[in-house]
Amino acid sequence: MKLSGTNAIPLWWVKVFLVVFYAVGVLGFLFPVTKPLFIAITPFALLLSVYLLALYHTKFDSLQVIIFCFVFLFGFLVEAVGVNTGLIFGNYIYGSGLGFKLYNTPLLIGVNWLFLTYTASSIANKLSSKTGLQLIIAPSIMLFYDFILEHVAPQMDMWSWNGDSIPLKNYLAWWVIGFVFVALLKIFKVSTQNPLSLFLFCCQYLFFLILYLIFNLLP
Repeated sequence: MKLSGTNAIPLWWVKVFLVVFYAVGVLGFLFPVTKPLFIAITPFALLLSVYLLALYHTKFDSLQVIIFCFVFLFGFLVEAVGVNTGLIFGNYIYGSGLGFKLYNTPLLIGVNWLFLTYTASSIANKLSSKTGLQLIIAPSIMLFYDFILEHVAPQMDMWSWNGDSIPLKNYLAWWVIGFVFVALLKIFKVSTQNPLSLFLFCCQYLFFLILYLIFNLLP
């Protein structure tokens, strides 16, 4: 099963596009006149990233699709419980930056969990051939990503924390949930071999890191 032929879009062209795309995104969030527009298109940017990953995924089969859907659904459900109870991550609320919400939770947050699980697992596979180490590395990469994202998310109207204080249990929950999702991929032998994973992850991380530095350095 293929969403599209991987030769339909040359990989180098996609990489050039992503660099330009995220560079424009940084500029768009810097100017008050364009910031609302870029907040509005953030959901489409996430969907585009997942679609591009899908283009270069080695092979889809029914089991893999089921596992991907489970990660998406469980990612959404754990966030829905978290935001409505404060028990999992702490007390926070979602803004409009991730689009349509159900039970005070954007559906795309499940897509975000899937994106991070997939790319982090793919990167961990490149760093180590040992499954045990991959199970440590992948959720740690996800946590490393979240350290920056948490400080940028309020500026992008994704979510915000009560009192602007991010509790430690948020980071602990992120790592544990990431571990469970990555372990699920390993148990069912879901391949995350993808030539775009590392590059796309780095583009997103640098995008958030640059915004974080700018928001904290500029008056």
